[in-house]
Amino acid sequence: MKQIRLALVGASGGIAETHLGAIAKCPEIKIVGMCDVVGSPMRDRAVGVGCRTFTDWKVMLKAVEPDLVSIATPHPFHPLVAVDAMRAGAHVLTEKPMAVEVRDADRMVAVSKATRRILAVNYQMRFRAVAEEMKRRIDAGELGQLIRVLVVEPWYRSDAYYRSATWRGKWGSEGGGVLMNQAPHTQDLLCWLAGSPAKVWGWVRTRFHPMECEDSAQAMLEYPNGAPGYITVSTVEPGSQGCIQIIGERSGFQLDRNGLFRISFTPSILRHMRTAKGMWDQPKSEMEPVQVPKGGTGLHIDVYRNLIRAIRRHGQPRCNAAEGRKSLELANAIVLSSVTGRPVTLPVNRAAYSTVLKKLRARKRL
Repeated sequence: MKQIRLALVGASGGIAETHLGAIAKCPEIKIVGMCDVVGSPMRDRAVGVGCRTFTDWKVMLKAVEPDLVSIATPHPFHPLVAVDAMRAGAHVLTEKPMAVEVRDADRMVAVSKATRRILAVNYQMRFRAVAEEMKRRIDAGELGQLIRVLVVEPWYRSDAYYRSATWRGKWGSEGGGVLMNQAPHTQDLLCWLAGSPAKVWGWVRTRFHPMECEDSAQAMLEYPNGAPGYITVSTVEPGSQGCIQIIGERSGFQLDRNGLFRISFTPSILRHMRTAKGMWDQPKSEMEPVQVPKGGTGLHIDVYRNLIRAIRRHGQPRCNAAEGRKSLELANAIVLSSVTGRPVTLPVNRAAYSTVLKKLRARKRL
């Protein structure tokens, strides 16, 4: 079968090396071009795979006519490159987040539909075996009605991390801090597993790092059925164990660094409320580890293999454009609520967020 001809944009960046390592394990893919405004280390990487190099992605698209474009640039460039690539006839895999503003994600979704090109977003955590099993059980109805969700996720970074690249931690070049760089993976898992909330109360601050954007973010959520949710993420807290808890009336799940755990309620919470005779009675509750069958690794190679199947079978990847937009919508809602001091109903008002982002870029501190 004919190889998929791939071009990589942002080929000198650190994450590009991870993409190249995954692509090297996919014999179905042949790299035909690399592009970056920085010549090194792109040139060395291109020599290693034997492809041409470019400093302008539009020139590269015309010159090599790729079947697939992988985008590993800073976030603000994702929509520009993705739209040009799809209009040139290529499928796209973009790093997370797919855009800085959800209105740009809207355009990417629309162009994907209009051109009938796949746009996949690189949320590799969806391919961890524990996350896959949690998703399977939730989709099978084990939760029942949603009761509560909780996300605690420390993504500690030192100041040296933010000094490592001039675009990091700035509203103009990154479009946000922890919500745009580290936490998108966690936000994506939350939206994938529990669905998107209906309303968001956000609180974001730059507490300790000498940067423009937020290093800490908290949010309270309300789901369509009235269930509450809570999120806390930051780059200032080391050592703590992150977790995602999703509790339903029949059972709940906890995903953390020790694995996947199921919390069972016998009888179900709502049934017990209505039938219990004692004032202080409670349903029986047990928390047990889940035996997770062999599945994905949660690495970039899983994303590429899933995308290859989608391209070959004319299907959709696990995280397509519409799916990838959900976590961005949540991040935008948290910032918008924090700045305005009011709850935000989803979908986010695109114009309102654009106005807030312009003000943040002008004043440069939350």
